[in-house]
Amino acid sequence: MLQAGSAMTSPELSRRARKILQAVVAEYLHSGDAVGSRTVTRRHEIGLSPATVRNVMADLEELGMLEQRHTSAGRVPTEQGLRFFIQSLLKVRGLSPKEKDDIRARVTGASPDDVVQNASRLLSELTQHAVIIAAPDPQVARMSHIEFVPIRAGKLLAVLVGTDGRVENRVVTAAEPIDVARLDRIHNYLSTLLAGLTLDEARARVERELADAKHAYDDEVAAALRLGQTLFAVEPPRPTDLVVSGQANLVDPKSADPDHLDRMRHLLRTLEDKAVLLSLLDRTRTAEGIQVFLGAETAHAALVDSSVVAVSYGPEEQPLGAIAVIGPMRMNYGKVMSVVDFTADVLSRILIDSDG
Repeated sequence: MLQAGSAMTSPELSRRARKILQAVVAEYLHSGDAVGSRTVTRRHEIGLSPATVRNVMADLEELGMLEQRHTSAGRVPTEQGLRFFIQSLLKVRGLSPKEKDDIRARVTGASPDDVVQNASRLLSELTQHAVIIAAPDPQVARMSHIEFVPIRAGKLLAVLVGTDGRVENRVVTAAEPIDVARLDRIHNYLSTLLAGLTLDEARARVERELADAKHAYDDEVAAALRLGQTLFAVEPPRPTDLVVSGQANLVDPKSADPDHLDRMRHLLRTLEDKAVLLSLLDRTRTAEGIQVFLGAETAHAALVDSSVVAVSYGPEEQPLGAIAVIGPMRMNYGKVMSVVDFTADVLSRILIDSDG
């Protein structure tokens, strides 16, 4: 499942250019400082002189992989250099059995909402970055059973219970008087007919059954189907719930740079905009494997200095939601990708198991 996604084609690099780029990126991600040729030769087994390393670094700069922000200083990777590193050079280590056990133990809860909340807090703690999780969409939840409760003349409270334990109440209007005994038979019929279906699937099933001539002469079945049709009438789409944790991790408390603080304020405001966050997560739902968006690839001005590691969770053919970790460009990609990938797998197993 670990698969960093991007449509950008990486240039071919020689073996030594790849080794030097890997060393520069590793040093930069560790320290945040510009990296010089002597640092590369001293800390990495390159087998080349500092002068040769400088020449290769200059070549990498011409290719757009590195940049020298200050004269006579070392070099740092560009977004293109980071992309090449993530796609071609990064070795993502697996989690230890203990790390996996700890995640399994903490991604639990009495309800799907609790599970998602706990997963969000855990990821924020483990990565020290901000985390966004799109909770499962109620529209794709599967039903366990339906009950109708009379509340006043002509009005019924429909109680939809999902296989994951979620409960949704809707008030419907009955087209005809229905006594309690008949109502009991109706919701038993609908529960049996629609168990295990999503709301969209249930709506389509009711419409098909209503169109079937064999039900035209069975008053009770016809009444049940008409009530079901009313229950599943199209509603305005509801926004997906978003769980956000660790926003404070985005702000460097030691930084006195006014520009940095302004960018962080802008970013924090962006994390309050559900439309922006959903557009980012929607790009992940339809993609295969882990996606890494660097700076401008996020398509949001507030994230131009940030990286996003994201993945969907749930069945591959119909994901339940998506997870995104937002942090600086200088992120420990190997660790973050491993933790996000395994947490998404645990979340998927829990929610799918609870779904029947």
